[in-house]
Amino acid sequence: MSQTDDTMIEEKKTGKERTQPATRNEEWSDERIKAFLSLEPPEGVPADYHILLKAYRGMLPEQFTRFVPFFVEAGHDINVTLESGATFLDHLAQHRRAAPYMEILESHGARRGA
Repeated sequence: MSQTDDTMIEEKKTGKERTQPATRNEEWSDERIKAFLSLEPPEGVPADYHILLKAYRGMLPEQFTRFVPFFVEAGHDINVTLESGATFLDHLAQHRRAAPYMEILESHGARRGA
């Protein structure tokens, strides 16, 4: 875990640090995608931010495209901020390969923080 803006954010495990091998060509039903909406955040992390983070880390852009409308329709805040004012879009902007995810979020009203 790393300390970011006085909030604990879990680091993504890579390579041999992974506890489970990556799987491709999985079946992603609507129910499986919607299950991310009920994830509970760790203490100090806004629930909507945590849900977006887990969905981003767990889904390919194809599934994330299906997830975001469910997220918005369920009344979640696509522009949720951390204490620093940073949005989830600000977080993605730091990642080299996040452009498809950023486009999906922006098409549903996401914007960068102050």
